[in-house]
Amino acid sequence: MSEENLLVLCTCPDKEVAESLATGLVEAGLAACVNRVPGVVSIYKWQDKLEKDAEELLLIKTTADAWDKLEAEIRRLHPYELPEIIAVPISAGSHKYLNWIRETTR
Repeated sequence: MSEENLLVLCTCPDKEVAESLATGLVEAGLAACVNRVPGVVSIYKWQDKLEKDAEELLLIKTTADAWDKLEAEIRRLHPYELPEIIAVPISAGSHKYLNWIRETTR
């Protein structure tokens, strides 16, 4: 069993999708906390065309043990064909907070 905590980044097309995803992940015990960051503008290439979209960014706190189920749940619920789902290891942080993430996502 891994003790590693992760910060997962996921963009959403609007407030409703972001709220629904965030709530679902926390209720399912796949995330300890999800922050919604409105007002993100994403510029990217998709199917050889330059795109620019207003989005909301989710900052998802979870563990490596929950990763597979969390990724599957995001893919299941997300409206994008190819959603951004990027996990970054949390290398340091408040000991109590990091323990809380692990306890909450067991």
